[in-house]
Parts: sequence; C-alpha cells; structure tokens
Amino acid sequence: MDKVTILLVGIGGYGGRYVDELLRHYEEGNYLLAGAVDPAPERSRHLAELQRLKVPIFHSLEEFYAQETADLAIISSPLQFHSTQTVYALQHGSNVLCEKPVSVTVEQAIAMRQARDEAGKFVGIGYQWSFSKAITALKSDILAGKLGRPRRLKTMVLWPRGFAYFQRSNWAGRIRAQNGELILDSVANNAAAHFLHNLLYLLGDRLDRSAVPAELEVELYRAYEIENYDTAAFRVKTREGAELLFLASHVSREKVEPVFCLEFEEATVSYDTGRVGEIKAVFQDGREKRYGDPFADYFQKLWTCIATVTDGTPLPCGIEAALPHTICINAAQQAAITSFPAALTVRDEERLYLPDLGTVLHECYERFQLPGATGAGWARPATKVNLHTYLAKLGW
Repeated sequence: MDKVTILLVGIGGYGGRYVDELLRHYEEGNYLLAGAVDPAPERSRHLAELQRLKVPIFHSLEEFYAQETADLAIISSPLQFHSTQTVYALQHGSNVLCEKPVSVTVEQAIAMRQARDEAGKFVGIGYQWSFSKAITALKSDILAGKLGRPRRLKTMVLWPRGFAYFQRSNWAGRIRAQNGELILDSVANNAAAHFLHNLLYLLGDRLDRSAVPAELEVELYRAYEIENYDTAAFRVKTREGAELLFLASHVSREKVEPVFCLEFEEATVSYDTGRVGEIKAVFQDGREKRYGDPFADYFQKLWTCIATVTDGTPLPCGIEAALPHTICINAAQQAAITSFPAALTVRDEERLYLPDLGTVLHECYERFQLPGATGAGWARPATKVNLHTYLAKLGW
C-alpha cells in the first residue's frame, strides 16, 4: 500500500521523542508526516526541520482535519486531552496511537472505546513495555502456563524530580484544572504509570488484555506543594486472586530505576534495570530463562501501530489493556493524601527529598507490605477502596 500518513499531536515535551524517532528513519520509512498539531509549535526544537520537510503545522486538530487527513494520529498531548483528541481523530478517519494513560477517567475511556468501534479503527496506548519483545515473550509463557499460577508480583521505581518538574506546566501535579476539569496528574498516573500497568498487563488472560483489579489498598503522600501526590503505594488483588504491590516516588533521596519480582508457582521472574538489565526467570528445578530487556526496543509501539495500519499486525496494548490501570488510579484518588512532615523533608536548590524514604520503600518491597505497616513515623494506615462502581460501568 501507499506510505502511512501520520499526524503528530504534540511536538514538544514527550512528543519530541516521537519526532526524533520518525525523523531518524524518515528517508527509508514507509510513512509520511501529514502534519503536526501544537498550540505552541515555536517551543519545539524540531520546528525548523519539520518546516524544511514541508510538514504543515496547525494549532488545533480542527484546523488539521479541515484541510488534511491521516492514517495514524500520534497523540502526545497532556493526559487531560487524551480522550477528546482520540475521539476527534477517530471520528475524522484516523487510527490512533495515544500516549499513556488511556484517559483521566474510566468514563472517558468508555467514550474512546465507543468512538473506536463506531469508526472501525484501532487505538493503541503507548505503554512501551507492552509492545516490547521481552514482555511479549514473558507474557506468552505466562499465558501458556509455563510458569504456573501467579502468586505475588511487585514493582518499585524511585525517580527523584525537582521543582522544575512540577513547574513545567500549569497541569503538573494537579487534580483539577482551574475550570474544574479533572487532570489527576501524579507519580502513579504519569512517569511511573508504566510499571503499575505492567503488572496488570502481564496477568491478562489474552495478549491484548490486562488482569482485572478486584481489591485495592492505597497510601498517598506528598512533599511538594502540589495538589496531588508525589509518592504512592498500592496493593492490588486481581479477580483471579494474585496480589500486586506498586511503590513509586518522586521525593526519595536516591534514584532507583524500575525493578520487579514476579512469584509464580513454578518460577520467580526478576528484573532490575540498574543491575542485570534483562528479565530472568528461575524455575524451581533450577532452569533459567532470559527474556531480554523491555527497554531495548523503546519505540516498538510506534512501529507496531504503523504495521497495524498496513497489514493488521495484532495490537498488544489498546484501550481494554490500559483500562485496569485507570480503574486503580480513579479508585486511589478517593484516599486522603498525607503530607510528609516538613521537619523530615530536606530542601536544596533543586528539589525536595526525604532522607529515609528510600530505605522504608525498599523494606516495603522486600517484605511485600505498604509503608503504614513499617512503623515509619510519617506513614499512615492504608485506605481500602471499593472498585465495584468502576467495574460495573465497564460490565466487568
């Protein structure tokens, strides 16, 4: 078929990484850039190159679709625009690759799903690990029963962020915009969203599904003067009975790249970005199997979606696979947010941090528990949140 035409929605911030990848392979690629949409294109470091390639620049989706069309729209805008922009692109004939999370609310994801079905198009959600060869191989073995039934899965990531991170936009760290629109930007719904989603995704009963959460215990904390939380601890029980632990923070003193440990009846699977750098399963009979590094093919999500346009390549992560993460995020937001005591918080020129936070979260990771059970002076008991309302909306 002819080259796939692509619309870029957002060419600054994270969207700039898509531009990097597409320009890197532009000469030999089976795609063309039909246009770019950005309310402030002058902020993009790629503007001059896009103009040199005569890629038309628009300030809104409405402007673009009034003049052009595209086979695939890549939406890299702030999370509060994911739903409306995805629906609009679908209604105007484009397939969509939307960055994570799928949407702010479960209701918005339902609207996206309906628009997708009515348009007869696809929507991929950009959780890049779900598109990687390593995670695909691991999930295939899980689905085939080669590791036995899942028991406990845990993950942790500590990514310190400074004042500049929360000042980079008027929506960073916000629950709502000034007009009342929900945003729900947080450590669990933005930077570390991948790793909560990954646990759910690996236990889905199909390649393109995730496990359904049935119970949630949550603790939310913040050190920065933001509306939402910068530290999160979730314990999730899936409908099938597996337990999941998710720990993430932007205010630890030390940086810890993503780690996970997955306990199955027949094997334990581990991954440590900063040490081993690949996923390894150790079976009870002593056998080992290595699956590779899920970060190795970072933009496979892009190439898979282009292939899905051209030849119907199966899409591993769409709306249904991404929804369980959003269920957890919406439910968690019902819990109170505890501010870390100012006396325990260190402030330097660039950031805030809690000196003992990393130690406590490491202890939680090793013991499969939430901070409230550790006796840390700043910790509070977990809140149990009912998920039935969200599942009922989805008919799950």
